[in-house]
Amino acid sequence: MKIENNKMVSLIYELREGNSEGRIIETLTEDGPLSFVYGMGRLLPLFETNINSLSEGDNFSFNLDSEAAYGGKREDMIVNLPLSVFETDGKLNEDVCKVGNEVPMMDSDGNPLNGVICEITDTIVRMDFNHPMAGIDLFFTGKVVGVRDATEHEIAGPAHSCSSCGTDEQSGCSGGCC
Repeated sequence: MKIENNKMVSLIYELREGNSEGRIIETLTEDGPLSFVYGMGRLLPLFETNINSLSEGDNFSFNLDSEAAYGGKREDMIVNLPLSVFETDGKLNEDVCKVGNEVPMMDSDGNPLNGVICEITDTIVRMDFNHPMAGIDLFFTGKVVGVRDATEHEIAGPAHSCSSCGTDEQSGCSGGCC
C-alpha cells in the first residue's frame, strides 16, 4: 500500500543537522515510530512531499533546508522582557530564570509558546521564541514501517503521535520530530 491522503503511516528515522555527517538530533526506532495520518497538514509540507507514494518497507533519505523546515532565525522572535515577569512576591524565581532554560509563556493573545532564556541583566530577561530548529538544515534517513487505511476516528482525532516526545495532540511535536 502506498502513502497517500488518509493513510495511517508509521516511520522510523534518524534526523541529523545539516547533512548525513551532521550531529544527530533525533532517532526514532520501531519501538517508538512516528505515526500520523498522511495529508492532514500536521507535518512539515516538504517532509510529506518527500515520502509521498512510498510503500511499507521503502527507505528514504532527503534534506530540508532551514527555510523549508522551520524557517530562518528571526530577530523579531528575540525579545526583552522585564525582569519583574519572573518575580514571585518581589523575588526573582531563580529556579525558572536561568540562562538556557526553556520557559513556557503566553503571547498577548493568550497563545502558548516556549522561549529560551538567552541573557539576564538587572532589568531584563532576553528570550528567544524561535522554533528550536529555526535556521537549521535537516537531513532525514529512514524507513516506512507501516501504511494502512486510517480509521474515521484517526482521521477526525489526533493527527500525529510521537512516542519520542510524548506528543499525541493535534498541535504535533513541540520540539523535534517533523
